[in-house]
Amino acid sequence: RIEKLLKGQPVEWKKLGEVSNILRGKRLTKKELFENGKYPVFHGGLIPLGYYNKYNRKANQTMIINTGSIGEVVWSDVDFWSSDGTFVIETPENIDDKFLYYYLKTKEYYLKSQKREGGVPTIDKNVVKNLQIPIPPLPVQKEIVRILDLFTELTTELTTELTARRKQYAYYRDKLLNFDPQMNADKRGFEVEWKTLGEVTLPIRNINWKNENRSFQYIDLSSVSRDNNKIIETKTINMENAPSRAQRIVKENDVIFATTRPTLHRFCLITKKYDNAICSTGFCVLRANKKMVLPKWIFYNISTSRFKNFTEKNQSGSAYPAISDKKVKEFKIPVPPLEKQKEIVEILDKFDALTNSISEGLPREIELRQKQYEYYRELLLSFATADNATADGRR
Repeated sequence: RIEKLLKGQPVEWKKLGEVSNILRGKRLTKKELFENGKYPVFHGGLIPLGYYNKYNRKANQTMIINTGSIGEVVWSDVDFWSSDGTFVIETPENIDDKFLYYYLKTKEYYLKSQKREGGVPTIDKNVVKNLQIPIPPLPVQKEIVRILDLFTELTTELTTELTARRKQYAYYRDKLLNFDPQMNADKRGFEVEWKTLGEVTLPIRNINWKNENRSFQYIDLSSVSRDNNKIIETKTINMENAPSRAQRIVKENDVIFATTRPTLHRFCLITKKYDNAICSTGFCVLRANKKMVLPKWIFYNISTSRFKNFTEKNQSGSAYPAISDKKVKEFKIPVPPLEKQKEIVEILDKFDALTNSISEGLPREIELRQKQYEYYRELLLSFATADNATADGRR
């Protein structure tokens, strides 16, 4: 336990801004970024916005994201470029950078709750500056880091294996869905038509909030997991508190695709649980015309690298790239007979279950390891506060 590590040594509590420099980065335009640049550019989350041939922050530093995934705590083990969408924490000699990262990860929920609404959502720098952090002796910090690094290494090994399996699945998925657009018949012996998503989908309608007194589940961009393409959480809304973008009524078996930052490839199939939910206008809703295509046929076709390349080519904007619903519906997909679609979908479902099921295999093992790591992280970083100060800066 932490008491054994401390052996009666004192733990100071200080505001983060009192002991560290909180540095905001500098924005780069999309034209300045490179696909194969040397240094990652961090802006709105863990995924680099692009790459650049210079860096403005050294490796092994902690970032707090203040746009996009607001409040997310990110660690970089390489030199990087910090945009104005990040706060980078520069520590003094008595604070181990990785120790600070692990501690701030325990405060992500609080940081995310401090998102300032109105205009462009962000997190105020004073929120970060006033955050109370513990400062145990440096040897104690390093021992805590050593223990937590062991847990993260175990999780990383499993995640690497899962990533390899997903790449294998993506290869076979693309291969199964690879039809020659110049031919009306596939070499597998059946006819194939090529149609746009607009030609194989049905119209949808928006909600009229003036006529609705009920509550609805609301699916916003953060509701959909990019890891398993499923809805992980929703909010309950009604006509009184509905965000302006809460407009689109979704039905079971609709496919929704996030048109904001489309290369993040955030999409999912609406299950029975979310039938008649409301989704953000940040999603394009694809409702299959079942006389022509299966809903999952659409789902698997927009999961391909071909669709991802299409969205990357047709997005516009630099800080917040987006693609229009109209443009998404211009994407052409192969349309074999329904029985052939069903055969291919069944094969892909099996691959998907093996790769993504949370109740079996590697994903389940990773989930358990992650919970174990979080348990010990909380245990190791639970210090008694001085003068009754709480860890979020209040007294």
